[in-house]
Amino acid sequence: MNSKPVCIYDTTLRDGTQGEGFQLSGLDKLRIAQRLDDFGVDFIEGGWPGSNPKDIEFFREAKKLPLKHARLAAFGSTRRADSRVEDDPQVRLLMEAETPVVTIFGKSWELQVTEVLRTSVEENRAMIRDTVAHLALHGREVIYDAEHFFDGYKDSPEHALATLEAAAEGGAACLVLCDTNGGSLPSEILQTCLSVKARLPGVAFGIHTHNDCELGVANAIAAIRAGASQVQGTINGYGERTGNCNLTSVIPLLQLKLGLKVVPCLEKLRDLSYFVDEVSNNSHFARAAFVGSTAFAHKGGMHVNAVQKLARSYEHIPPASVGNFQNILVSELSGQANILVKAEALGIPLEKGSPEAVEVLRRVKQLENDGYSFEAADGSLELLIRRVLGTYAKPYELHEYHTSFRQYGDGHTPVCEATVKLSVSGERTLTVAEGRGVLNSLDLALRKALRPFYPEIDAVSLVDYKVRIIDGHDATAAKTRVLMVSTDGSHDWGTVGVSDNIIEASWLALVDGIDLFLQQRRVIHQAAGSGL
Repeated sequence: MNSKPVCIYDTTLRDGTQGEGFQLSGLDKLRIAQRLDDFGVDFIEGGWPGSNPKDIEFFREAKKLPLKHARLAAFGSTRRADSRVEDDPQVRLLMEAETPVVTIFGKSWELQVTEVLRTSVEENRAMIRDTVAHLALHGREVIYDAEHFFDGYKDSPEHALATLEAAAEGGAACLVLCDTNGGSLPSEILQTCLSVKARLPGVAFGIHTHNDCELGVANAIAAIRAGASQVQGTINGYGERTGNCNLTSVIPLLQLKLGLKVVPCLEKLRDLSYFVDEVSNNSHFARAAFVGSTAFAHKGGMHVNAVQKLARSYEHIPPASVGNFQNILVSELSGQANILVKAEALGIPLEKGSPEAVEVLRRVKQLENDGYSFEAADGSLELLIRRVLGTYAKPYELHEYHTSFRQYGDGHTPVCEATVKLSVSGERTLTVAEGRGVLNSLDLALRKALRPFYPEIDAVSLVDYKVRIIDGHDATAAKTRVLMVSTDGSHDWGTVGVSDNIIEASWLALVDGIDLFLQQRRVIHQAAGSGL
């Protein structure tokens, strides 16, 4: 076993893929394995050899990975009942994976032994002992996962403990106690682990928990308190049903709260979390502890004022310690401190108590009351501040825009068209464009009108578009809020529009997105011209 006080065993590539909506290709698994190793986990469980072509491919290619920290583990089960371990095809595939570590699971719950396996408790113990011994004899480090251990212990402590003894007799390097159904409480985990430690002194044991009661992390910590030296889990808590123990929570708890050095560079945690989400094509959970985008977000004016004076007054750890950052939100709950922090981050000088600061705060509160939301619309907020300060330069004068949608009865493809009339430096232009929808046609027509004057707008693209009905009780007359995210390839910005008309709300957010880009380019050009 590893000499560290607690080893991190990652099963994202195996147990994590059992979660709904979490799917990985063979290449995805290799990429994640490389990042897990770079982060510094001790074990990477790659999958079940032979269970599917993807895992066969993974173990074949994983032999070529230049792993620096982690040891690769293949996962499987004990031999079948009433058969020789040497003849078991599943055990043979575990050997052929050629991983330095093999993790096998066996039955700890007498109910499953008699009703699922349909064998005797004696044969079950022999299955565990024989398989562990066979793998150990062939030079594998064997980790034994005691499936349903806590349920089995509640029904029959003696039977559950005897299965652990069988694994220990076979030569298992670590006995992992599994809360497979995720129904145990931390107090139960703690007491049961202490009983295991008393029964098998000197034998290393670990913990594998599921999150069915939202206690996966708490239960893992309880086991470590009782002496567990290995914790199994997945990045972002992916796994079957409600998921597994979340390593992105357990790892910083061990390192920052319990003082146990488990990874070499905790500052890489947030990037790893986002990487796994991105590779698996899942949205990141904003409210995730430690790594979420709102983990260190502050909205209330009094909180922001305090956190600017003393960050730890409202932050239990420095955000940078896990690779995250402080996020000051602007809303109707804001005070001047929120506005000043945002303005400073945008590079805009704004003095506390100045008429401009007071006016920006007044407008924010009024607009939020009207349905606007600036939390995810930093672009629209920057434009608002610049308008109040008088540093905003209008790039064009809009005269009118018009959209139409025609649905034909003869099967002809529907047509959506937009017309935009505007002036730039007194020069009027009118453009028409067809698109795949109202917003697309408006976007195309606006760009067509501006391109002769501002060809750089081709660098801007829309990457996200969200519509929310604010007052649902007003039915089809409800007010609509549109949030957009635009990018120029190097950074993103959010904009917002609100109106009783979804087309106007979309137009307002769209225009702000392009307008901000043009404002920022103007500021850059002015600075370059002045030699700054």
